[in-house]
Amino acid sequence: MSAVCLKIMTILCLSGTAMSDPGSSGVVLKEIGRDVTIQCKTPQKDQESLALKKGLHMESDVFFNRHDSEKVTIAMDFRGRLQYNGLFPNIDILIKNVTSKDTDTYWCVYNKFGKPIIKNGEGSILLVVREPRTGSSVPCDQSNDNNNNNNLILVLVMIGAAVLLGIIICFLIWIITKTKSLRSAKKPRRVATNDVYEEMRGTIRR
Repeated sequence: MSAVCLKIMTILCLSGTAMSDPGSSGVVLKEIGRDVTIQCKTPQKDQESLALKKGLHMESDVFFNRHDSEKVTIAMDFRGRLQYNGLFPNIDILIKNVTSKDTDTYWCVYNKFGKPIIKNGEGSILLVVREPRTGSSVPCDQSNDNNNNNNLILVLVMIGAAVLLGIIICFLIWIITKTKSLRSAKKPRRVATNDVYEEMRGTIRR
């Protein structure tokens, strides 16, 4: 298994709980050279700064902006390929030409200076950058995908066979019940006779 696959699996395992927050956008898959947009927003209008942080524990700042200033701070690794659009506190951050080094968690963090309150905003993502798929390259999860597809087909076939068998059984039961009801309706009713009563009537007539 390649180092990239190991790194992706490690980040997924460690950040699974952290990214379960309702404001998180979840996992975003991108191929090398593609662009990714991170939409940072918050329903609270009294925030004073926005920082896009990178890393499971928010180790580094990618982007920083204060609500009362047009000046922004962009990390050296992202200069020349990071663009932003929108009005504070809702800002869309575009990272262009992503590389495998960009694979990590990205947090939209809002801060209020008057009070030491730091809150995660909506739009936080786990970015996974992978190699472009070609005929010669095999993604690290291709074998798992094939096994999952085969298992899914087998399950669907079994479910279809069970449903078909159930329909046939229900149809046979309906036919048997219908046949019995028709036979019961056509069966002649036997009228009970009293032999002694008939014999007495014959004697009286004589």
